[in-house]
Amino acid sequence: MFFPLSKVVYFLITPSNLFIFSATAGLVILAATRLRRTGLALAALGLLGLAVGGLTPVSEIALLPLEERFPPYPEDGPAPAGIIVLGGGIEAGLSEARDQVLGNDAGERPVYLAHLARRFPQARLVFSGGSGFVGGGIAEADIISRHADVLGLPRTRLILENRSRNTQENAAFTAALVQPKPGERWLLITSAWHMPRAIGCFREAGFTVDAFPVDYRTRGWGDAARFHGFASDGLLQLDLAVKEWIGLVVYRLAGYTPDWLPGPEPVASPGSASR
Repeated sequence: MFFPLSKVVYFLITPSNLFIFSATAGLVILAATRLRRTGLALAALGLLGLAVGGLTPVSEIALLPLEERFPPYPEDGPAPAGIIVLGGGIEAGLSEARDQVLGNDAGERPVYLAHLARRFPQARLVFSGGSGFVGGGIAEADIISRHADVLGLPRTRLILENRSRNTQENAAFTAALVQPKPGERWLLITSAWHMPRAIGCFREAGFTVDAFPVDYRTRGWGDAARFHGFASDGLLQLDLAVKEWIGLVVYRLAGYTPDWLPGPEPVASPGSASR
């Protein structure tokens, strides 16, 4: 029930949807009842929410703590044993219908898998992504399987996990599939704003990974003072941020992550092992 329930709840509480529901309900109440104060309050709340959420930097302020949680992977970082990318960057249904790889606004995820495959030619490659739709549908991993050559992914090194529907399943199914050896270094590619929850899920699954964040939506803390020229841009960012913060809370309560906001593991001091 967790998966379908999460989809329904998020649809209802997504900020842009919630603001529209509020404004619409307020107008209906004003037109059809005598509850003038209630109608005005709901309509004003919805319209104000759309304006503030869409035009002000509130969306960046909500995203920045997520995106800045993990630093970029260093250019001179050591070669990993394997590289994992999470699904979410491919429009699977559209790709199947058009027989092409059609990405979305998180399309950097598979692009950087191909980049790192060339940079680290000995690393194992894992694409983890099933169908994110209630009731099924083609898996993103199956699209990657069909079009690996288009992305420049070597099929002989590619491991596909096509059952996962959410981040917790990404981690659990990938850990069971590749069975990493103790001490191995693996890289995890996903969107920067999604990295804390993803890292937490992999840690809870007993799989230690290093972050390779991509798909940034902010330029840094300076964006905390940047206003939007189009309300649709701000609302898209706000919906994304609120979903991710809610996801962090729900996953922590469900025991899918070990921390409320997972971050980089502390580096042990040279003498810590002998204490």
